Amino acid sequence: MYSDIEIAQSAKIKHIKEIAAKLAIPEDDLEYYGKFKAKLPLSLIDSKKLKTAKLILVTAVTPTPAGEGKTTVSVGLTDGMNAIGKKTIAVLREPSLGPVFGMKGGAAGGGYSQVIPMEDINLHFTGDFSAIEKANNLLAALIDNNLQSKTHNLNIDPRTIVWKRVMDMNDRALRNIIIGLGGSANGIPRQDGFNITPASEIMAILCMADDLKDLKERLGNIYIGATFTGEPVFAHDLKATDALTVLLKDAIKPNLVQTLEGNPAILHGGPFASIAQGTNSIIATRMGLSLGDYVVTEAGFGADLGAEKFFDIKCAVSGLEPDAVVLVVTIRALRHHGGALKAEYGTPSVEKVKAGLPNLAKHIENMKVFGLNPLIAINFFPGDAEEEIELVKNLCDCYGTKAIVGKGFTEGGAGMVDLANELVKHIEKYPAAFQPLYRFEETPEEKIIAIATKIYGAAGVEFSAKAKSQLKQINDFGFANYPICIAKTPKSFSDDESKRGRPEGFVITVREFEIASGAGFIIPILGETMRMPGLPAVPNAENIKIDHNGVVSGLS
Repeated sequence: MYSDIEIAQSAKIKHIKEIAAKLAIPEDDLEYYGKFKAKLPLSLIDSKKLKTAKLILVTAVTPTPAGEGKTTVSVGLTDGMNAIGKKTIAVLREPSLGPVFGMKGGAAGGGYSQVIPMEDINLHFTGDFSAIEKANNLLAALIDNNLQSKTHNLNIDPRTIVWKRVMDMNDRALRNIIIGLGGSANGIPRQDGFNITPASEIMAILCMADDLKDLKERLGNIYIGATFTGEPVFAHDLKATDALTVLLKDAIKPNLVQTLEGNPAILHGGPFASIAQGTNSIIATRMGLSLGDYVVTEAGFGADLGAEKFFDIKCAVSGLEPDAVVLVVTIRALRHHGGALKAEYGTPSVEKVKAGLPNLAKHIENMKVFGLNPLIAINFFPGDAEEEIELVKNLCDCYGTKAIVGKGFTEGGAGMVDLANELVKHIEKYPAAFQPLYRFEETPEEKIIAIATKIYGAAGVEFSAKAKSQLKQINDFGFANYPICIAKTPKSFSDDESKRGRPEGFVITVREFEIASGAGFIIPILGETMRMPGLPAVPNAENIKIDHNGVVSGLS
């Protein structure tokens, strides 16, 4: 089989105005980025239409390090739905350069279920990540400039500054740094650090904003630290709000591209679910619902992270309600959770799959906590044995749902028609009764305990001394009613990535908190979660090549 990039480069890509015409978008409304990408104006959002379209969330079991193909399933399902005559749009996140050059590769789907132009989408695309990065770092520069100002000094205590710089690359050497060295002309020396751009609160804000006005207000509400007398300091105190908004005036507009089969896809925003809310923007989802009859969207990593945050943050804040959940599982993931080593992921083993099924069972139970009966998509890989697949189907029967094999990777939309047909019937058979896990007025501790015990399966929650001190600050500053956005390993239900499958009896520890007052949530950090990843021993960057004609290879 050809590589992902070879498949993408061989596709007969259509001019983006042809894709827009399928959605009845006037040509004058398109802001072209070349022939195959365009930004869409927010005026296309129709508040009445979006309430009648169906919203489908694609999530997954706890993944292996390679990922289990949520984006591939999302794109393939979109093509499959269109193949059966359903006007469907994929609404997805934008890829980060960190994974592209790091371990996992890109995030434009795979095989014959991709969004294109693949190289553009996985690299600089329309510049949204760059705009977010620049806005983040402008605020950082304004903070340090204020520390040494003699006329506009806000009396910020440098020890309390929580705002970090960001870059869209995996660079562990920048996690903890000292800035301002070299004398007074170079600023005030202090400890600082970098996060990866998807972890920036400005990324989260872009994805939570309703419109430009709301974006501007949220940017002004970013908490950056406290004064020497303990008063909170926000971005608006630095008079930074308008300048930050100017940098994001184009980034707030969603991006229109296409699938390999010429169906519309909207990409916008890219927060990771392990360290942020893990879903594309509210604006993009509303736009998709305004333009199509069905929207297929996805949430990062496993359902314990991406889906929980999609429901308890994105849906609870925006008023969006999912009509169905498609839970992606791979046989190799079940082998992993049943004890298989990485070298054994591709080796059939009924015993290991049987041992890994409790992980899938827990995710099914979790979706039902939110009032949704999930449809299970088995993302098929060559080497999956029929006996292993039957084990998954039998488990799903016990839970009153179905498991359908999807072959979008090898067959595109044709390989997803069975799943598409079943999804349409599933939506009719199981009307959604969506309910968030907690109420915003509950205390932060109560909300964290609810997530940990009901979704992760923890026996309890412990708070470090630092976390307890920060909880008091959160209450004092008036942030206690915010939803919770837990940062933890995606590799386990617990905060210990070595605990595979369905661990029980464990206690999670909240190490510290971050306040995202502009985005409108607080972030408990569990374990040793890093918000600036590092490169693996052999990074994917070593596989990427470009020839003298500008043709890229090795990108996946």
